[in-house]
Amino acid sequence: MPRLPVLVLAALLPLGAQAQETTLALPPGTDEDLRTVLENASLTLSLEAEGLTAAQDYVAAARADYRRLLAGLYAEGYYGGAITITVDGQEASTIQPLDAPASIGQVVLNVTPGPRFTFGQAVVAPLAPATELLPEFAPGEVARSETVREAVEAAVAAWRAEGNAKATVASEEVVAVHPAQRLDVTVGIAPGPELTFGAVTVSGNEDVRTRRILRIAGIPSGEVFDPEVLDRAVQRLRRTGTFDSVAVVESEAIGPGNTLPLALQVVESLPRRIGFGAEISSTDGVSATAFWLHRNLLGGAERLRVEAEIAGIESGAVDTQRGGLDYALGASFARPATFAADNDLVVDARLSQEDEEEYFLQQFTFDFGITRYVGDYLTATAAVGLLTAHEETAVETRDYTLLTLPLSGVLDRRDDPRDARAGYYLDLEATPFLSVGGEAGNGARLYADARYYRTLGTRVTLAARGQLGSVLAAEREEVPQDYLFFSGGGGTVRGQPYQDLGVEVPDPEEPGETVTLGAASFVGAQLEARVGFTENIGGVAFADFGAVDEGAFPGGDSESHAGVGLGVRYDTFVGPIRLDVATPASGDDAFGAVQLYIGIGQSF
Repeated sequence: MPRLPVLVLAALLPLGAQAQETTLALPPGTDEDLRTVLENASLTLSLEAEGLTAAQDYVAAARADYRRLLAGLYAEGYYGGAITITVDGQEASTIQPLDAPASIGQVVLNVTPGPRFTFGQAVVAPLAPATELLPEFAPGEVARSETVREAVEAAVAAWRAEGNAKATVASEEVVAVHPAQRLDVTVGIAPGPELTFGAVTVSGNEDVRTRRILRIAGIPSGEVFDPEVLDRAVQRLRRTGTFDSVAVVESEAIGPGNTLPLALQVVESLPRRIGFGAEISSTDGVSATAFWLHRNLLGGAERLRVEAEIAGIESGAVDTQRGGLDYALGASFARPATFAADNDLVVDARLSQEDEEEYFLQQFTFDFGITRYVGDYLTATAAVGLLTAHEETAVETRDYTLLTLPLSGVLDRRDDPRDARAGYYLDLEATPFLSVGGEAGNGARLYADARYYRTLGTRVTLAARGQLGSVLAAEREEVPQDYLFFSGGGGTVRGQPYQDLGVEVPDPEEPGETVTLGAASFVGAQLEARVGFTENIGGVAFADFGAVDEGAFPGGDSESHAGVGLGVRYDTFVGPIRLDVATPASGDDAFGAVQLYIGIGQSF
């Protein structure tokens, strides 16, 4: 074999050879938690995972690791440790990064932790009345540096909550007493004067009026400073959807009369947005939705959303069990900070048609109300509405007009609404209705939807959902069909035909036969076990149950059915793509039929 020229051979080799071995050396019996902290702190140990191979990178990382490993020791309460880092036997601190060797064979991080220190004196003073320091910040406890930092931050935060916006650390004395293996900490806090909110300026806005931004933020000039007020101001502005970013900057200097000037800095979003979605079900057919959104319609962060929906579309691949084509066209307008900073004025109008196997309904609704944001997780809505409809069933054809009072509350504590792994969700709705024309009765429709999520380990999530619906103070025959309840299909019991379960009533045109109409009450339950196989691919096993009753509350003789199935999830930036295959678990066709559901997002 002919020899390659030396220069050619060199050109074929990497410019910097990867270290053959990188080792963290600790004395026998070292606490495993400390080992983990040091491994996570080290840059050198992370180079291989990051794909960096140049010798110069290893030398630079090794030189930086002295400080990082020392910080790791302090974080676990070790203040008498010793650190040596060698690169092929030479101390890393003596090697200049530009003088790195052409190749490296071994890097050793040798750490001797020494004894673990405890707090001797642990003092932060003066403290605001409501200060809550960590119980770990006390004599005799492990003297972790993080504990000291958290104690100081808690002391400053407590003073700020009292209105002392400029509270800061005035002095600090930290002494490691090595013979006694003790850390003495004394930190002095300078609370500063109590301040009130001063003038608020706004910058970065181009199309949204400054006056409306201040109104939405709701920072009360003249009132005692409270950092939670600033947090809520930022949340209110972000909640409008009109801004890409929002920040509140406190003035470095105290203003006249012990006031604190503030600056609101915003970056506006593009005012218009469009979106669409689709779902396929072998029982419900193909459905599609689209919307157009304007985030700043009148220059005050008002939102106008126009949306259209069509469902029950048949295709060659889908043999829908629906009666016909459903559609809806709606528009909603929301004006933030109406009457109060946490109130949205909401106006909704909707024109729809439902062509179901059990009934045909054409309807127009108009609602006018207020949505109130209560804290970070609770939303409440109260409105006055008008509903007018034309309805056809096998029993009768009627027209009616209702005056409605929709009331709702949503408590959302999920970690991710698109793909929840922890937390819970509760939706409560009550809609009293009064007939003001036509053939309909008076009553109230109640509905509750509760969901709970818990993750076991890192890959398994258990999800549970319960639904309960009831119509009160009205005879079932007098209630609009869309206020009644059916069970079956993707939103209730997968595997069962769409709206398969309702109340059987005699068919007036076919003696001895029955037709299915809506029930006065409904109870449903869905259970899922979601398992992640890879970072993007997961599987689901589920079981659904539903029951309906002619009375206002389900009873022991209620009609019920169930379904079970398996699914696949593929995670994307818009949420998981869902494919579920389900079969009835009760009835004459139990385990004898298969239904298919495809959509975006988890089923609940």
